[in-house]
Amino acid sequence: MTARPLPEPDQQLIAPGAQWAAIAAQAPGLASTIGRYLGQIATMLAPASVDAADLSLRQFTRYLTDHEPRVDTIAAVDRDVAEDYKVWLSAQPGQNGPCLSVNTRRQRLGMLRAFFERIIEWDWPDAPPRNPLIIGDLPAKPEPLPKFLTDRDAARLMAAAKADPDPLRRLVVEVLARTGLRASELCDLAPDAVVRIGEAHWLRVPLGKLRNDRYVPLHPELVDLLTDWTATNQDHIRRHRRLIADHRGPIDRHQVGRVVRRAGRAAGIGHVHPHQLRHTLATQAINRGMRLEAIAALLGHRSLEMTLVYARITDRVVADEYAAVSKQVDALYGQPELPTPSEPYQMARLRREAHARLLGNGLCTRPAQLDCRMESICETCTYFQTSIEFRPLLIRQRDHARDRNQTDRANLFDQLIAQVDQDPS
Repeated sequence: MTARPLPEPDQQLIAPGAQWAAIAAQAPGLASTIGRYLGQIATMLAPASVDAADLSLRQFTRYLTDHEPRVDTIAAVDRDVAEDYKVWLSAQPGQNGPCLSVNTRRQRLGMLRAFFERIIEWDWPDAPPRNPLIIGDLPAKPEPLPKFLTDRDAARLMAAAKADPDPLRRLVVEVLARTGLRASELCDLAPDAVVRIGEAHWLRVPLGKLRNDRYVPLHPELVDLLTDWTATNQDHIRRHRRLIADHRGPIDRHQVGRVVRRAGRAAGIGHVHPHQLRHTLATQAINRGMRLEAIAALLGHRSLEMTLVYARITDRVVADEYAAVSKQVDALYGQPELPTPSEPYQMARLRREAHARLLGNGLCTRPAQLDCRMESICETCTYFQTSIEFRPLLIRQRDHARDRNQTDRANLFDQLIAQVDQDPS
């Protein structure tokens, strides 16, 4: 007599090991092949990936025992079974909605397809003759824009963090916001993660989601915060072998989430997730001229495709700003800008350049009625350098900005002139 399966909601309360024991009692052939497979991939994949495969295959096996009793081996899984499972999976409840999200279904079907693909390639006796799942069975991957904080909200969040009397909460928010670390990377920082290379301090980020290591430059304020933290919690750091640890033990991802949400509420900007600070840093960087290659290195992206999503965010920011200046654009269109047939070309050019910005190798002829979000972008880029030989040009640019009441530009060049005067080299 076949044992009666537990209903799906109750299964979530049972440990994976107990679930597999129940499955093995009903379908030993299924449990044996999948158990062998999980043991094999554990030798080559990260533990989190193995856990995801375990969950996907456990759910599929429970479906077989509940709805396909004739299927008692993996080799018996055919295309009809795969199609019925897809329909069943799409109707399952999700954590945040009546049905599983597209990403969850895509992941679970992808794990299942990889399982069949591998055991067929490995020529296992229990492998089906062909993969019952095809690539077209996976739902199309959605590509929503990452959620990030506006400059205003980010500034309010940092102000709230600085005002927090708890040094741990301030440290967590500032490290995430200024380095772009993932929450798990922050939790796994080693006691000696802060290193000094030359005159600069860097943070060695542990192997994480993409199994890659990297160094992240540290802001001077972070260096001070981490120095104070290490001095205060040295014994706890040594005992737990984690940089972010105190008398309560090492911090974990759930605590990081609570800290960031608390800071968001204190700042009056609502719900904030730790990963939003990573997206916010990338968005701030790309909107201020940082190269995609540098952003990829900072965030630990394996390919530029992962970084290009922030270029899409930039497009959205441009659209928002365009809407904000639409009245100025309308006013501009009401003024003649092109030369009339009776107007000599040189006179028209001089009229357009009357408000032009002086650059190092020419003029910017942006109409005066339009504000420029890229004002002095070259001089504010992280790769910009100047020295004493450029002092005469910097003075000309400063004077040019003063003549046109461009206060921010004039202040910027005053700072650059002071910089070369202090360090002539």
